[in-house]
Amino acid sequence: MDQNGRIVIFPNDTNAAAVSAFLDLTGRVGREGNEEGLLGLTFHPRYAENGFAYVYYTAYNPRRSVISRFKVSGDANRLDPASETVILEVAQPFANHNGGMIAFGPDGYLYIGSGDGGSANDPQRNGQNLGVLLGKLLRIDVDRQEAGRAYAIPADNPFVNQAGARGEIWAYGLRNPWRFSFDRATGALWAGDVGQNRLEEIDIIKRGLNYGWNIMEGSSCLSGTTCNRAGLEPPIAEYGRDKGCSVTGGYVYRGPSLTWLRGAYLYADFCSGRIWAVRHDGSKVTEEREMANTGRSVSSFGEDAAGEVYVLAFDGVVYRMRAAS
Repeated sequence: MDQNGRIVIFPNDTNAAAVSAFLDLTGRVGREGNEEGLLGLTFHPRYAENGFAYVYYTAYNPRRSVISRFKVSGDANRLDPASETVILEVAQPFANHNGGMIAFGPDGYLYIGSGDGGSANDPQRNGQNLGVLLGKLLRIDVDRQEAGRAYAIPADNPFVNQAGARGEIWAYGLRNPWRFSFDRATGALWAGDVGQNRLEEIDIIKRGLNYGWNIMEGSSCLSGTTCNRAGLEPPIAEYGRDKGCSVTGGYVYRGPSLTWLRGAYLYADFCSGRIWAVRHDGSKVTEEREMANTGRSVSSFGEDAAGEVYVLAFDGVVYRMRAAS
């Protein structure tokens, strides 16, 4: 998947050079800023039966984020561009902080990472506004439709019955959670949330919690002085500008190869190329260490059926995590 709008597939062979187009949305994707474009892809839990895949991309006139569903054509190796069903659109006031990650949770619902709308310091205070979808982690049911929408809102979402709040919201107070994942063993939702000028943070996202933006940046008050921290959930880990400038969330490693790494959450920094592992026992961090200094612009992680973790960077290569010799 590239930001310009193309998704390609290739044989499961390290020597394979040929790729084929799975979906081409270059005519629909708007990419003015370097954070815009085709940003997310996920497959329905029953993809083998229904052939549904979901994408997250930015579009113009007006500027917005689009979550759409596509269906495979007669060719199982291709999605039909004409099959697009728009599930949800979110207006974007600026070109940056688009979020972009989408994934199905263990509960079968679709989770969506939405940035705060952009600019700097969240000028519209979207992160703290429960009446808008920006600066949030959303949770929707794409297997049902209700109230004229192409989706339904799960009844146990935390703000369903709160006046003035959007029922789609699962958690809020986020700046740009553009990469998140679920621990396949515990179901915990881990996210990397990009900071403003000082701190990058790792969060374990839980139902209804407020992760602080734009009152807090990481564990510090955004103003640099004092702020009311009541009711705000601090990050479980963070790092400063001496180590990088934009966190890329990854996965909890559950693969068979690196037994000593199982249960650790892997994440990286886009600017420095460093990769870290952190362990959390449910109440506190028990271990954190730097695993690699790649020197590459790490933009995403991937996980295969066995739980092995892959690293993707802007050099066009897919890397698999393995122990140093």
